[in-house]
Formats: sequence, structure tokens, C-alpha cells
Amino acid sequence: MSITYTIISFIIALGTLITFHEFGHYLVARWNRVKVLRFCIGFGQPIFRRRWGKDQTEWVIAAIPLGGYVKMLDENEGKVASEDLPRAFNRQPVARRFAIVAAGPIANFLLAIVLYWLIFILGVTGMKPVLGPVEPATPAAKAEFTMGETIVSIENEPVSSWQDARWALLRYAVNQSVSVKVQTINNNGEINLRQLDLSQIDPDKLNENFPGIIGFSGYQPVVKPVIGQVISDGVGYHAGMQVGDEIIAVNNTEIHTWMDFVQEIRANPEHLLELEILRSNRMIMLKVTPEASLENNQRIGKIGVAPIVNQAEFEELLVTVSYSPGTALQKAAEKTWETTVLTLQMLSKMITGDVSWKNVSGPISIADYAGQSAQMGLTSYLAFLALISVSIGVLNLLPIPILDGGHLMYYLIEMVKGSPLSDKAIIIGQKIGLIMLFTLMTFAIYNDISRLITG
Repeated sequence: MSITYTIISFIIALGTLITFHEFGHYLVARWNRVKVLRFCIGFGQPIFRRRWGKDQTEWVIAAIPLGGYVKMLDENEGKVASEDLPRAFNRQPVARRFAIVAAGPIANFLLAIVLYWLIFILGVTGMKPVLGPVEPATPAAKAEFTMGETIVSIENEPVSSWQDARWALLRYAVNQSVSVKVQTINNNGEINLRQLDLSQIDPDKLNENFPGIIGFSGYQPVVKPVIGQVISDGVGYHAGMQVGDEIIAVNNTEIHTWMDFVQEIRANPEHLLELEILRSNRMIMLKVTPEASLENNQRIGKIGVAPIVNQAEFEELLVTVSYSPGTALQKAAEKTWETTVLTLQMLSKMITGDVSWKNVSGPISIADYAGQSAQMGLTSYLAFLALISVSIGVLNLLPIPILDGGHLMYYLIEMVKGSPLSDKAIIIGQKIGLIMLFTLMTFAIYNDISRLITG
């Protein structure tokens, strides 16, 4: 995936989300007859600037697409002509000011609903929740799950794909549920109800391969150890490996499946291996040294070859779930609500120390996710946009001064006490808010750099 592709996907994502957020402020301001002076997407040097409309609002696109703002007529920011005083933001009743500020985050939640609605109409393709090998000494093993079982429901909630299963299990793990009821069906049609204990799951692992930590893995058809592709200029290519080669043994260890071969290669980075290969009905010996690569902070070996895959077997494991427009809208609203609640739960656990701040992602990681999701297809990219839109909505509603939530907190106080906060109190709040945001961004960027270094 090229850096250019990642950057473009990131800019489109942020531009879309920020535009919707600021347009929420703009629309509600106009509905309340507040004069809007400038609508700006981005910061820094303007690359586009035009004036439109009766009020000659200035529409600006700036060079750095990491935010935006709507500038309204306000006596606190400059002199206002007497004829325009009724249209100044600061002259509006507190309820109107509250609505204008709240409109930005609300627009992000509405955008998420629209995006999830489109996803549910288009259909979500995923892998059926069929269990592969169950890792020993894990919660899944203790609950006696077995390979080949299909997960039917979790706490009576129907499950259609591994995405559904992962999402449901993650919600219960965040809530620190001790035991979760999981219904499965095996190849003989027998239904089993198992109790899955999630109480020992490390909260710091929730953002990694969560099903794998529980002991779950997706079932995959047995793939024979026959080479179907050799990457040019890779380690395997230089060792003389060819399409059609069948791997018989590695360092005298018999190989029965492609996964056996993968495990031997991954376990031996930069170690010389002797391969016994069947080629055109005759045995040959090759030597190869897997190159080292970092994956989840572990050094693994790779040689740049892929197997022959029976595509039909894998397609049988795929499932596409779609809904009618009405049902899709209901599902979209539920999904947005669940995502909002889960985001708030994760934030609260970070504050209390139950979940590590390593889960916070900055612009580098978000750009990487944008590129990966765009490469995976339209529905994946839409799902990424919906998730980030919810995150922006939640973040902006936090009661942190200088964010929308901070202003809403001020207005709530004003409603209770009957008068605005003093300028001194607002200035102190802004300083505190800047420190909090700077600290959050420091954590996020540190995590981004750490992920780059560790792979």
C-alpha cells in the first residue's frame, strides 16, 4: 500500500468528517439567524477562499486538514455594527447557543447512522463464525469449545459473522462480565450452550487480537503444502523454489499442511533451513534462510511464497448479511449507540487506569487505518468513517474547555446560576483545556511512533 494512497484516504476521511461536524454548527446557527463570518476546513495557509451568500460568508479550505471552525459574529471577538447586534452569537439566549454548539457533535452521530445504514443495505461480507483450533489453557478451552462448532448467539444476541462475534464479546469484556452465554452448533446439528469466562482477560489486550486471546480462531480449510506463488526477488525465489513444489519436510520435520510449513518458517528467522521438496515426482533438497520481520513485537521468519488455495472451499465460509432500508436504519441507530457507549466505557477505564493509554491512536495510526480500510473495499472504508465519526462526536462532547463539550458545560452552568461565567473563569478553563488536549495528543503521537518502531 503506497504512502500516497494512505494520505489520500486519510485526507478524504478527515475532510468528510470535519465538514459534517462544522456544517452542523453552521446550519443551526443559520436557522437561529446568527450571522456566520467564516466556514473553514483545516488550519494554516488557505488554499481555497471564496465569499458566497447574502451575508458574504467566507468559505475556506486550508492546507492542514486536522480540524476546522465556524466563525460567527460575536462581540467578544470584535466590534459589531448596531444593526447586526441581534444576529451576534453572544446576544442569543443560552438555549440557542447550546443548540448551535451541540449541533457539531450531533452531526457526527447522524453521519455515523447514515454510513452504517448504507453498510447494512449494501451488505456486510464476513467469515462465518466457525471455530478453528481452540488454544489450550484459554477461556475457550476451559469452556470446552471444539473445532468445527459454529457460534450461533452470544447472550441470546444472534451472530452471523466473526465481526458480530468479536463486537459482542468486546462489549461484554469491557463491561467486565464474568461469564457470557455462547450458543453453538456442531457439524452433527447438536446445539450446545457454553459459559465463557471473561473475567481474566487483560484490559490492555482489548485492542489486539481479541478473539485469539480468548482462545478462538476462525476455521480454515486444510491447505496442502504446495506452492502456488513465489514472490519475485524474495527469499524463496532466490533459494530456487518454484510453483508446484510440495514441501515434504523442513530440517527432517515432516510437513502435512501449509500451516505446518508456515509455523516452521515463522519460528526460524535468519536460521538456515533445509527443505525436502517433491518436484515433478522426484525429491530435491533446497536450503533457505527466512528473512526476519516484526509482527506484534515478535521476530518472525518470511520467505515470500504462498500456497495453492481451493477458492471454493473458502467461499463456502463467507456470509453476506444485508437488510431492508427500514431495518437497516434501526440497525444503524443501534450500532451508533453501541459504538458510542463502548467508546465512553473505554475512555472511563483509561481515566481510572483499568485500560492502558496505549489504546489511544494519533493521526499516524488513523491514517494507516484509513489506507487499509480503503484498500479492503467500500464497506470497510465506510465502517472506518462511521467509527471515527462517532469518536469525533464523543471527543467533542467531553467537558473539556475549548472543546464543544466545554462550552456546553459553561452554558449548563449559566442556565443554573442565571448568568454567564466570568471572563477570568473562562480563561482559566481554556488554559486547563489546552493542557489536557496537549497531554492527550502527546500520548497519541507517542503511541503512533511506538507502533512504527515496534512494527
